Order: sequence, then structure tokens, then C-alpha cells
Amino acid sequence: MAALSLEVRAKSFPAVGTAPEKRVLENVRLSVEPGERLAIIGPSGCGKTTLLNIAAGLDRDFEGRLVRDRSARLAYVFQEPRLLPWRTVADNLRFVLFDDDPTEVDARITAVLAEVGLEGTQAVFASRLSLGMARRAALARAFVVRPDLLLLDEPFVSLDEPTAQHLRLLLLELLERHRTTVLFVTHALHEAIMLADRLLFLTASPARVLAVREVPLGAAERRDPLAVEACRNRLLAEEAELARLLLPASAAAPSPLAEVAPG
Repeated sequence: MAALSLEVRAKSFPAVGTAPEKRVLENVRLSVEPGERLAIIGPSGCGKTTLLNIAAGLDRDFEGRLVRDRSARLAYVFQEPRLLPWRTVADNLRFVLFDDDPTEVDARITAVLAEVGLEGTQAVFASRLSLGMARRAALARAFVVRPDLLLLDEPFVSLDEPTAQHLRLLLLELLERHRTTVLFVTHALHEAIMLADRLLFLTASPARVLAVREVPLGAAERRDPLAVEACRNRLLAEEAELARLLLPASAAAPSPLAEVAPG
């Protein structure tokens, strides 16, 4: 049985003032198997975040059907870290563990902060974190609940490329260690190739499924910028329609070949 199955026959935003109704999704179907990592890729504004919100159950105003285990633990990493600035790092993580054994909570927080490289930050207020550290704290908050299903909405957007690549490698390690089911959104093809098992491409709005492709890379190749770039170039060369959809945005993004490997 799929960990998540979603059919969106239609999703529109209602008219507001002089702005007319806007159709954003149309006949989009996807499923994610247990332990699989599926990336949703498409141009900016095509409805990727809307689709993720529907999958999370945050947006129920659509025509279609969502099927997932309601008892499964779900974690959502948003585009912004969404930490409570007046709370400490530990308190931000403790906030999502309200139904867990309190005798285990502190140990779990300490362990997950160590996993993301934030050892010793439990008492630091979230407002004092750099953006890169806040992104790490958001990842820690997601993994501390031991999610069965992890949703990520461009979690490294607005970071400089070396920092973003460092966090992609960190996330890859976390995903390999915890083996959770993942559905994530990105507009960066090289990021999707690095992190996902399967790629689902959306057209411009109103978004439809353009293609679904497997990622033919092993664990070591995902960590090699040259292998990721070669896979990206091969996919775009073989799929003219994908190239027309993605190359304008991709051309503006830094090539992973120019990334600085973290020390």
C-alpha cells in the first residue's frame, strides 16, 4: 500500500476583488511508496507548494482524493524555518513532542541536534540563529518526531549555494539514516536528482503532470557534483519538453560544478 496517494482533479483559488478565480492544479496524480523519496519539480508559481499543502491535509478545498495513514507521524519543513524566535532551540523542538514520554524528550532533542551539527544550542534563542543554523534547527524539529512521512517545501531556498549544498548533504545523510518516506518540492533539478529516488515534473500553471522519471544514481554518486550534473544534462538532453520547461530557471541557478565542497 502506498504511504501517500493523491489525486487532484482541480484546485482553484477563488476570485478576490478584481482578481478573477485562478486554476492552479488540474488532473495531478501521484503516489509515494513507503521509504521512497519523490521530488516535485516545476517552474515558480506553478502550484508545487499548493500540492504539498494538500498532501499535508492543510488545504482541503480541492476536487479529488487524498489517501494516507492518519496514524502516521507527519513532519513538514516549510520554505521559512518558522521557529518561535522568543523560544530557545530546545523549546522549539519540545513544542512538537507534546504527546511523547517527557522522560525521553530531552535525550531525543540532544541527539537530533547533534545529528544536524547544532550541539550545545539547546539554550540559544531561535532569534539568535543565523539563517543556516535556523534551517538546521527546522530539520531537527522535523526529525525529532521520527516522522513516517516527511514533507519539504524548498527547505534551502534563499541560502547561498555552498551553504545550501552543505545542508543537502546533511539532509541526504539524515534520510539514509532514518529511511522515512519523503515528498518534497524544488525548482532546482540538480537538488532533486541528488535527494530523490523519483522525479515528478509539473507544467506551468494550471499545473499538470508532464513526466515521471527515475533517478539512476547510487548513494556515492549523489554526493558527487559531477555525477549529479551529468545526470541532469543527460535528462534534459533526452527530454526536450523538460528542457523547455526547466532551462530558463536552471540557467539562472548556479551549476553544482561551481559549488564549494563543505569542509
